Amino acid sequence: MAALLELNDVSVTFRSRRGSHEFRAVDRVSLAVSAGEIVGLVGESGSGKSSLARFIVGLNQASAGTAVFDGVELPGRTRPPELRRRIQMVFQDPYSSLDPRMTIGQQLSELLRVRAGVPRAQVSARARELLEQVHLPADLLRARPRRMSGGQRQRAAIAKALSVGPDLLVADEPVSALDVSVQAGIIKLFAELRRSLGLTVLFIAHDLAVVRHLCDRVAVMYMGQIVEQADTAELFRNPSHPYTQGLLAAVPRLASRPVRGTAVAGEPPDLSRLPSGCRFRPRCPIARSLCEQEEPRLEAAGDDAGHTAACHFKRVPVAGEAGTPATGNGNDPSSREVT
Repeated sequence: MAALLELNDVSVTFRSRRGSHEFRAVDRVSLAVSAGEIVGLVGESGSGKSSLARFIVGLNQASAGTAVFDGVELPGRTRPPELRRRIQMVFQDPYSSLDPRMTIGQQLSELLRVRAGVPRAQVSARARELLEQVHLPADLLRARPRRMSGGQRQRAAIAKALSVGPDLLVADEPVSALDVSVQAGIIKLFAELRRSLGLTVLFIAHDLAVVRHLCDRVAVMYMGQIVEQADTAELFRNPSHPYTQGLLAAVPRLASRPVRGTAVAGEPPDLSRLPSGCRFRPRCPIARSLCEQEEPRLEAAGDDAGHTAACHFKRVPVAGEAGTPATGNGNDPSSREVT
């Protein structure tokens, strides 16, 4: 399947408010998103997910690397209207992405006329179609955002993104601000839109449980870098990086099924004062001296061709023992020296 979006060693750098130093919120990220698939991008707050998302839609500039969308390199600064139309973003806070002074119908009508080029006589019908696509009643066209629930506002924000006919939706934590009871409906909506419209989605979350039943593949970010990538089923069956294992261990479970690894301890380091070698080393339960001396590269993590991890001592499945953890050198990581 051809890649609709391809990132090659993309870095996004910011300066401190006083300009005394720089830090990389995104550091040499390479990621491909194929047409028609949903890719999950997960990690703790501050891992660089939103900075990467804002670069993809043109709100952040890259300090290094390139991005190619549908065969065309994305420019570093001003993007032509057609590219901006084809890549749309759904933000975490739906209220901030809607104009509180205008009704939902007015906001949709403005986008349909100005950016989508819909004839004036067809705007009203198209606005009703958009609300139907996101499972909102047509009478909400007359409502302002403050009179709507959080779930309704997020559906309206998705309708706004759909109004210009995008090919790629970048959804930045679209359910984290919603009640748990509402999240499932929004996740189901993204799956429906992929099937009905052929949309490609980059779905950003900090909770692996959210992406499990939605995404085809998952990329795990830590401190600006991707530390593991795999098909969703493979990642949940054979998590290789200790950070991924820690995220999975933190997912609440009703059953007493054993989970590989323990929840991640401690806090992420300051981006302006990163540790030497592996960035996860200060929080890693299996770190050794090599981890301090050398930064690990993203390399194959087993027989699955698409499964990669950036860890010197990553676990890979043992032949004939599906789902059983093993290390690259055959040793039990629990016996390793921790530095």
